[in-house]
Amino acid sequence: MTRAAGDETRRRVAIFTDETGWHTRKLREALARRAFEGRCVDLEHCRFDTGAGPSGLVIPGFGRNLPLAGIVRGIAGGSLEQITKRLGVLHALRELGVPIYNDARAIERSVDKSMTSFLLHKAGVATPQAWAIEDAAQARRLLMRETAARRCLVLKPMFGSQGKGLQKVGWVSNEEGSDASGGQAVPLPDLKSVGGLAYLQRFIPQQESEQAPGFDWRVMVIGGCAVAAMKRVSPHWVRNVAQGARSVASPLLPALAQLAEAAAAALDMDYAGVDLVPDPASPLGAQVIEVNGVAAWRGLQKVTPFDIAQAIVDDLLARRLGVPLLAGAAGQVCQIGSGVTRSA
Repeated sequence: MTRAAGDETRRRVAIFTDETGWHTRKLREALARRAFEGRCVDLEHCRFDTGAGPSGLVIPGFGRNLPLAGIVRGIAGGSLEQITKRLGVLHALRELGVPIYNDARAIERSVDKSMTSFLLHKAGVATPQAWAIEDAAQARRLLMRETAARRCLVLKPMFGSQGKGLQKVGWVSNEEGSDASGGQAVPLPDLKSVGGLAYLQRFIPQQESEQAPGFDWRVMVIGGCAVAAMKRVSPHWVRNVAQGARSVASPLLPALAQLAEAAAAALDMDYAGVDLVPDPASPLGAQVIEVNGVAAWRGLQKVTPFDIAQAIVDDLLARRLGVPLLAGAAGQVCQIGSGVTRSA
């Protein structure tokens, strides 16, 4: 690798993204405050070229050099071959000693919802029971058992995001409430319509009304420390901000912090957006439903004074690169948006 091409080159950080906007601007501003330069790079345009230089990689905007580090903000969809190559670039950078935040392994674990469920279960983190089944007959038998027990399941795309493509199957209660006596049996669609795989997660119902619509929590974890939380409130059961949910300020309760930190640790993530649903039957009062390795935080930033982009940059520089924190930055990294200070 060639990172000894002058001080200016050594202070360049790649922000890997398929689109520039609010998030990339905030990261570049946070890097600039630490006298580093953030350069946006689309993994689609990166390439392997073993004749181009010592590294065997070409990263646009970096010439024959490599970035000091990389922050993954987005990876464009594509064919299996294209995605494999894009993740391969991240794997290669790690092999060359370039810290990637989050690295390809963490992203692969979080994008694959079945692996997320497996790792959360393995770590003892409260999470709804889940199944990933390719055999259609086996999936139908499972659904028959769950329907007979008046349980609802959520059919999710294995690699979906932002609440797109979610469907309720099994015993689906009436809109008015979660009373299992009022509802209907909803069958599985043809598995060919969902990529030949049924990833199913048991639905956790809530008591809700027009006056008190349901919600879930999004908790941001940075460097192993839960730093801020919000409620995502919506009358619809899919409560992603991208699907119209409202971001509402929420204190980061100790139980939520504990669950979110354990979830991020189970997937070995530098930073994560952890989604939790309230569940009075769970020991900590909630269950983890998803862990996002390329988490958006614009909605959360609107309802917390905590500077999320700066915390990501400070954690990358301090923990992964050994760059000393600025005076007062340690408090920023460990300060929960509710005003409670935690130790990282």
